Amino acid sequence: MEDRINFSKVLSGATFGIEAFIVEIETHLEKAMLAFTIVGLPDNAVKESRERVTAAIKNSGLKFPGKKITINMAPADVKKEGSSFDLPIAVGILAADGFIPINQLQDTIFLGELSLDGTLRPIKGALPLAVCARDKGIKRLILPEDSVKEASIVDGVEVYGFKNFPDLYRFLTGSLQLSPVTTDTTELFAYLNKYNLDFGDVKGQENVKRALEVAAAGGHNILMIGPPGSGKTMLAKRLPSILPPLSFDEALETTKLYSVAGILPRGTALITERPFRSPHHTVSDAAMVGGGSTPRPGEVSFAHFGVLFLDEFPEFKKNVIEVLRQPLEDSIVTVSRSKMTLTFPANFMLAAAMNPCPCGYYTDPSRDCRCTSNQIQKYMSKISGPLLDRIDIHIEVPAVRYKDLSSSHKGESSEAIRERVIRAREVQQGRFSAYSHIYNNADMGSKEVRHFCRLDDAGASLLKTAMTRLGLSARAYDRILKVSRTIADLEGESQINAAHVSEAIQYRTLDRELWKD
Repeated sequence: MEDRINFSKVLSGATFGIEAFIVEIETHLEKAMLAFTIVGLPDNAVKESRERVTAAIKNSGLKFPGKKITINMAPADVKKEGSSFDLPIAVGILAADGFIPINQLQDTIFLGELSLDGTLRPIKGALPLAVCARDKGIKRLILPEDSVKEASIVDGVEVYGFKNFPDLYRFLTGSLQLSPVTTDTTELFAYLNKYNLDFGDVKGQENVKRALEVAAAGGHNILMIGPPGSGKTMLAKRLPSILPPLSFDEALETTKLYSVAGILPRGTALITERPFRSPHHTVSDAAMVGGGSTPRPGEVSFAHFGVLFLDEFPEFKKNVIEVLRQPLEDSIVTVSRSKMTLTFPANFMLAAAMNPCPCGYYTDPSRDCRCTSNQIQKYMSKISGPLLDRIDIHIEVPAVRYKDLSSSHKGESSEAIRERVIRAREVQQGRFSAYSHIYNNADMGSKEVRHFCRLDDAGASLLKTAMTRLGLSARAYDRILKVSRTIADLEGESQINAAHVSEAIQYRTLDRELWKD
């Protein structure tokens, strides 16, 4: 047997951004001085697989070949990273030595990290690798048991999960029979939008709830300004509960991001609720938008198709705030390194909250503000004009009155608000059906704004007056038109009228003279 078989080829894979590509693991054995060499631009984690693979094979009760072993990972000009190549390397060695039938390697991708005792550990990127296998026409995917759920949602690929290497060996040699793992995506989506938080729990703040409804209906970014304890965080945490359900394609793309970053909860097949991310204000710019020596997604990407909530907005480092400008404008993040450029999706709703001044009580009628005008201006200037222009809605959140707090009246539920939001989104889907890059009103460019946001004479006159008195920028002009379009959609109106424009103008709080004195 040793004279006949010295070579094997095993398919594996790796991720690049949120996409995956095939890696071929070629194994050559020969009678020579004992050695174990891995070539093909392996990183340190791949080089260390020599020790893991050797121990795992021996501790699984199998014979490790006493030969010179050469592993080549193709394509050889692409750096291979991570520990998920342990399993295909181990399978390749035993196949080249004749202990695993070569025909068991055909049309099969192997991925997994090996413990020294042969246990299989979960890996990152199982979902994009399953999608890649399907697209390449590869029929079978073999993974650690803890990574199998996310991969099993992909139709057209048989997915098998194993706890340890001995079980996989018995499966490949025919002494263990298993069925592929399948997941019913219909059942997963049956539990959509079962949020624990509800707008009905919020006392008062009806104007802010309305602003959040408008933001949700059009996908608009929103900034809430108010004193401490006014309920800004409470309201923001309930924003996902009024957003439309994720579609399957949206859920798939969001799950890919969590999968490649290795933060998908164990046993989770698919993210079926819109993400809500709330990083602390000490977050770095790389953690916010993505980066690192090996680029990985950041918070803006983990909030993809969901909400990114930034509490105490001016307390974030200025460079962290400013790097938000590109993803807010383009809905993607591009991370460039000397040898690679990666693009991560980042189509999120920004919900930010801030105090009106350093002490927090500038607009609170019941508390005295201790800040000077210079301190207030310095505090407000931490948020640059170009970034503010990218936030469609600025809304003041006043302190809650005792009358509202003590009331037994329960506010409108998230479910009722969400129904109106869904109807407005359906109108937008019909409107933008011919535009592949536009999902809602907030995504419109200048050309689409001119086409879909035409005003009647009264609305045009009102907007002209507001632009002149408030000194609004051209970008703010477009933002008002977009928000007006959303308000009209919520009202079921095809034409934007003066009332819609008037409400949209009220959502430009930081453009008013109050904040410019």
